[in-house]
This record gives sequence, C-alpha cells and structure tokens, in this order.
Amino acid sequence: MNQYHVKSTVPILRIFDEEKAKEFYLHFLGFSVDWEHRYEEDYPLYMQVSLGECCLHLSEHHGDSSPGAKLRIHIEGIEAFHQVLAEKKYKFARPGLEEAHGFKEVRVGDPFGNRLCFVEPIESPKSVD
Repeated sequence: MNQYHVKSTVPILRIFDEEKAKEFYLHFLGFSVDWEHRYEEDYPLYMQVSLGECCLHLSEHHGDSSPGAKLRIHIEGIEAFHQVLAEKKYKFARPGLEEAHGFKEVRVGDPFGNRLCFVEPIESPKSVD
C-alpha cells in the first residue's frame, strides 16, 4: 500500500498584462486574489487567485509557463455560473452553455490565449422500476 496521498493541483498560467488579467479573472470570472508577489516593484507579477476550491497561479515571468494552456475546472451549479457571466456583458467574452461528452460546459478564453472549460456532469435520468 502506498505511503503517500496526492493532493490538489495548482496550474500556472502565463499572463502578459496585470490589468487585463485582473479584469478577466477577478471582475469577469469572480476569482479573488489570495496573494501577490514581486521580487521588486518593477518586476513581473506572480499571484494566486481562487474561486471556490479552484486555485490558479498567474505569472508574468516568461519561464513559468507557455500561453495556450487548457484547463478543465469542475463546478457545481454551472447554469447559475453561466447566468452570472452572461449578466456581466463582458465585451471580450460571451461564453455559451453547451453539452458535450456527458458534461455541461462553459468555455472561455483569457486575454493571453489560455482556455478555461468549466464543466459539470449531466445527470442521467433515474429509472423507475
């Protein structure tokens, strides 16, 4: 039997502009800043944001990650989440609510080429015996 337990994953996403990152992740998607770090005032930003149990690291450091990552983020209440996003009328993204491969999905790209896919399993109708 293994003597270890793998815990959660925290992906690092590359960003290029602090203002655009905060507009997208905080104001549009609803994440909160947990902390921010810079080695000095005029150095690149490295920060942690979270929404519920989802935690992401966003980095302006060129060696941390490549733009264009795709994440699947599991969510409960995807229809309510989609409605919140739709009501914001964010001019750079108007994601739809779709069904694919047994999941309801809200897919949205950030300003830096990263793609986030929020997913919730579609419940199967219960059979009546």
